[in-house]
Amino acid sequence: MARKESIQLSEYEQKRQANIAERDALLKQLALDAANVGLAPKPTARHSTNGTNSHKKKTPVRKIKEEILPRRTSSRLAGLTADSEVAKRKVEDEYVAVQEAAKAKRQRVSGALDLSDIVVAGKEWDKSENFLVDVVSRGAKPYERTFGEAEVKETSDKELRSLREKMSGLELYDGFEPNRIKITPERIYSLGFHPTPDKPLIFAGDKLGNLGIFDASQTSNPAPKTSPIKAEDLDSDLEDDLPTPAITSFHLHTRTISSFQFSPLSPSHLYTSSYDSSLRLLDLSTSQSTEIYGPSSAADDDDEPLSGVEVDPSSPHVLYFSRLDGYVGRIDTRSPPGSASTTETWQLSEKKIGGFSLHPRHPHFLATASLDRFMKVWDLRKINGKDEWRTPALVGEHESRLSVSHAAFNSVGQVATASYDDTVKIHSLEGMGEWRAGKSLGDEEMKPSTVVQHNNQTGRWVTM
Repeated sequence: MARKESIQLSEYEQKRQANIAERDALLKQLALDAANVGLAPKPTARHSTNGTNSHKKKTPVRKIKEEILPRRTSSRLAGLTADSEVAKRKVEDEYVAVQEAAKAKRQRVSGALDLSDIVVAGKEWDKSENFLVDVVSRGAKPYERTFGEAEVKETSDKELRSLREKMSGLELYDGFEPNRIKITPERIYSLGFHPTPDKPLIFAGDKLGNLGIFDASQTSNPAPKTSPIKAEDLDSDLEDDLPTPAITSFHLHTRTISSFQFSPLSPSHLYTSSYDSSLRLLDLSTSQSTEIYGPSSAADDDDEPLSGVEVDPSSPHVLYFSRLDGYVGRIDTRSPPGSASTTETWQLSEKKIGGFSLHPRHPHFLATASLDRFMKVWDLRKINGKDEWRTPALVGEHESRLSVSHAAFNSVGQVATASYDDTVKIHSLEGMGEWRAGKSLGDEEMKPSTVVQHNNQTGRWVTM
């Protein structure tokens, strides 16, 4: 009888056989434990031959999409030698991949989330049946009239009734189709009319520093209303042949034109402010644009984006401007360009000042609206502090729930503010002409006299 030759197993094979034995023992033990607690699989029942059993309709099981994790692959099939450096590196790479996948599941999502994409359980999300709409009041609804003929007749206040009648008589501009009036190449950030009553000239500044001018007195000579052809029935070739309005645009700034205002002395002078940190004067009569304010250099370190500009009504040569870093400045345009002796700046907020306004009759009063949720009123007749800490005297302030986009004075001393909390607030500050320099108001006196609910979430269509 031939003797059996003993086969010497490698260390790797011995470890593999031990792992297999340990796994089999564990599976047997699990099967025994399951049988003891009644979780073992039940024997399959034999089908009855009498045909009396009815087939029950199975409830469809919703498949749960499982996350696909990196799969382990066989080193032997890949031709890798056990305990080699390549095999160890392969195991380490697989371990790192698994750890990265687990870390990704816990990673905070910083972008916007759509509720329909993050539903965990319950009914599928449907925006049209959003049950959360009524939880928060948005004020006035877009595209719906706030008053009609019945409300106009019931209005007892004569001035309000006259205003409502005038607004009801307004009609939409029909000179050109709205989608053919592209005043600027990019998104509009500032918009306004020229003060001349002879012709409706519309000026607009866009995101890239372009200033567009549109003459709204133009007409497109539309076809008679009896024409059976509708605009939507025209094909693309015929639509290209439709008349387009004459629009002129200029590249005044290198960045967004945030605001502009015409000079009360000369309607041909237009002052513009921009995110490129400059104030410019456009003379329409000479077709020249000159810089009247800007940082000392064009370096990024001197970047001071401007958010607004306004002319002093009592001294038209004096301009006020606001910056995104919370500063408000004053400059005399009669001074040489770059002269620092006639330019003053004050830090009135630690965050962005989105808008400001001067009192039309008493321009030494200044109202600011900022990202820190405050509307503040300042008195420029009294300056406190020294050197770079100099600031006008604070008359009073009011805090809103969310940031305040703009504050505007009217001639009687009322300040209107628009806030992202979907309100328009009116602050009545009467008798400002009789106030002494440095007068201070408390929180109760700064509370708005009127709060109007209004949908201010217009950033999707209109820049605030």
